[in-house]
Amino acid sequence: MIGACRHGDKCSKRHTRPINSYTIIIYNMYVQPENIKSEYDLIDDFNCFYEDVFMEAAKYGEVQEIIVCENKTDHLNGNVCIRFKDIDAAKAARDAFITRWYGERPLYCDLSHVTEFRDAVCKSYEEGQCERGEKCNFIHRRKVDYRLTNDLLLSQWKKYHIKDPDQTTADTTTNAGSKPQAIAVNNPNDNT
Repeated sequence: MIGACRHGDKCSKRHTRPINSYTIIIYNMYVQPENIKSEYDLIDDFNCFYEDVFMEAAKYGEVQEIIVCENKTDHLNGNVCIRFKDIDAAKAARDAFITRWYGERPLYCDLSHVTEFRDAVCKSYEEGQCERGEKCNFIHRRKVDYRLTNDLLLSQWKKYHIKDPDQTTADTTTNAGSKPQAIAVNNPNDNT
């Protein structure tokens, strides 16, 4: 589905790895801290992680979307999927991330076949009704604070699309087209 087979190297199927892709997958990158008990602190910790990943990925090209899996299965838990605007950015990010460490652990990274995350995300889980639980091979997406996502996307958009740094936000459409559509992965009225 997303480049992570539950059988790993022991799988009887031959999984081909893409040579070119807009998307990379970093395996088991996010580890939820066990020592944090309050929901507020967990959300804050995750938002810091998400911002770290976004800022690092944006060094290699324009990031379109990031998804972090919160599935409990070993082959999906903590996987980070990053979709870039162009293939060269994805390759550069893959080559850079694969040589890095995060949280005192080496990163393992590949290109992924997935180009549209909406096809890989478990719609039942998004609605709070996934009955497959640990057997589900679709992404159980971890929610991100929509304000953080929107701020990161807007600042990235300014970096790549505004030619004059002194240009006011009211003038931005004349130089670079329309602003990016915000990706609100959390409902603004949801306090979680």
